[in-house]
Amino acid sequence: MKKLINKVDDVVTESLAGMGAAFPDLIRVIPEVRVVARKSAPYPKVAVISGGGSGHEPMHGGFVGYGMLDAACAGEVFTSPSPDQMYEAAKATDGGKGTLFLVKNYTGDIMNFQMAADTLAGEGIKVEQVIVNDDVAVKDSLYTAGRRGVGGTVLIEKIIGAYAQAGASLEEVKALAEDTNAKVRSMGMALTSCTVPAAGKPTFDLPGDEIELGIGIHGEPGRERTKQKTSSEIVEYMASAIVDDLPYKKGDEVLAFVNGMGGTPLIELFVVYNDLKKFLDKKGIVVARNLVGNYITSLDMQGCSITLLKLDSKTKALWDYPVETPGLRWGR
Repeated sequence: MKKLINKVDDVVTESLAGMGAAFPDLIRVIPEVRVVARKSAPYPKVAVISGGGSGHEPMHGGFVGYGMLDAACAGEVFTSPSPDQMYEAAKATDGGKGTLFLVKNYTGDIMNFQMAADTLAGEGIKVEQVIVNDDVAVKDSLYTAGRRGVGGTVLIEKIIGAYAQAGASLEEVKALAEDTNAKVRSMGMALTSCTVPAAGKPTFDLPGDEIELGIGIHGEPGRERTKQKTSSEIVEYMASAIVDDLPYKKGDEVLAFVNGMGGTPLIELFVVYNDLKKFLDKKGIVVARNLVGNYITSLDMQGCSITLLKLDSKTKALWDYPVETPGLRWGR
């Protein structure tokens, strides 16, 4: 294993310290609880908080800032944060307007966020939760009951963060988060495994001439393992599964998101996006907005995911709303 690290046990702590040192104008890191919070939080608005295991950078800490998240909790690599972390994140960002937890559908995340919400409620802080479950690949996996929360999480965090920043109430923010989750679908694939620093070896074995379709962001098995395919064949497979799961009609507008898993260069991600755009054009589906790059990764895994979000005038405007975070920024 070759990694740019010091000690395996210090990877998450030192990574968060580095993020805080790199973006002191946007965020502050609370090291003892591994929480990334907005620089001057709390603000007099609904606080939007997410979190999960590390190894998916820039998600979630890289999306803390104006127009997106107020705080993010970082667990160990591929491990849920603790209820104490979530509690401290909420306490640090409570502006008196309530808090929304955006939680990816993984059993540990859901359980720990709920425990934190119960404790906060006992202290008079109103907390609502929305579970993100956009992965169409499999119904149940190693870490979930039901569909996994994957690439759609980034899009929901952006749209809901903008809505909260613009002054929406907790009830309004929760309702839009649920509606947006219902309109987003994703699917991923892997060319290689990833290597968790503490394990020191690939998470799973994938022969050099094979790929995994429908992979999870922690290396969970997908729909099938097959011989290497071209980009256009892979896109046809994944995009067809997404479009069929949430029926579209000609003229529907979408946000098309091609996400890298951490080890795939942009030259390949743009090939994938080009094939996706051609696929959607043939279907009469209009790409109104797009995002291409590494936003929800799986350490050093080579591969990608495709996410489609059905847009309307409201969500388009919120996507365009100014954002300033370490990992996503425009309009300010």
